[in-house]
Amino acid sequence: MNDPHVRLRDITLADADLLEAWDTPAIRGEFNDFGLPPSPAPREAMAKGPLRNDHNGQLIVELVADGTPIGTVGWHQVVNGPVESIAWNIGITLIPEARGHGYGTEAQRLLAAYLFETTGVNRVEASTDVANGAEQRSLEKAGFRREGIMRGAQFRAGAYHDLVLYSRLRDDPA
Repeated sequence: MNDPHVRLRDITLADADLLEAWDTPAIRGEFNDFGLPPSPAPREAMAKGPLRNDHNGQLIVELVADGTPIGTVGWHQVVNGPVESIAWNIGITLIPEARGHGYGTEAQRLLAAYLFETTGVNRVEASTDVANGAEQRSLEKAGFRREGIMRGAQFRAGAYHDLVLYSRLRDDPA
């Protein structure tokens, strides 16, 4: 792989104002806008330590060159059976000016690698709206495989939307 352009880091209390500023439809983008009002950053949790645990987590995506934060990645557990069947479902939000440069591909590849390295899961998955071609290409470039369509799986903008499901398995090539 070429020299990295982005890295992932823990969210700290110093990021609270930034996360609140990013909590707008213009920053989230149409595919992450669920019509919810902005919510305050979880400052108390941020002060206690990393925003990650055995069930979910969130990290900042920042540029390697100068440390500029450009978005977040997150994950939560998906339970498909007994404990050996637990997987991670990941998501990403980048600020508009950071989109289209390959940063999302790199961040999602890094997040999948991090989850495989630090947990025992066999599967990392992601879903995106069928109309979100940019995210579909990003996931495929990050080594995720398209699995199929989840019909009417997401309620957004007053209607149900189909999602495309992607996954990477522990033994898939990176």
